[in-house]
Amino acid sequence: QVQLVESGGDLVQPGGSLRLSCAASGIAFSLYAMSWYRQAPGKQRELVARITAGGSRTYADSVKGRFTISRDNAKDTVYLQMNSLKPEDTAVYYCNAQQITTYWGQGTQVTVSS
Repeated sequence: QVQLVESGGDLVQPGGSLRLSCAASGIAFSLYAMSWYRQAPGKQRELVARITAGGSRTYADSVKGRFTISRDNAKDTVYLQMNSLKPEDTAVYYCNAQQITTYWGQGTQVTVSS
């Protein structure tokens, strides 16, 4: 059974930082491209950051220079370090694993507000 379990979401003030984690099980983690998506109320789900099995990273323009995606294949975990958070970063953040099949986590809420 495949599971992607996100954690680390919280309420944080503008300018603050959070680190999200996504622990995977049931897949050959090192072979999967891993991504973080987010969905704000009333908006479509959007790609935030992606890291391939080989370690190449891509980011949405809105988070470049503020967010960093990384992976630890020994722990089957992908991370999203989020710095200089803005209110517009408020959303549910989802972990995604993609190879031939795509899997999704349940999401973790990030709220940026004073």
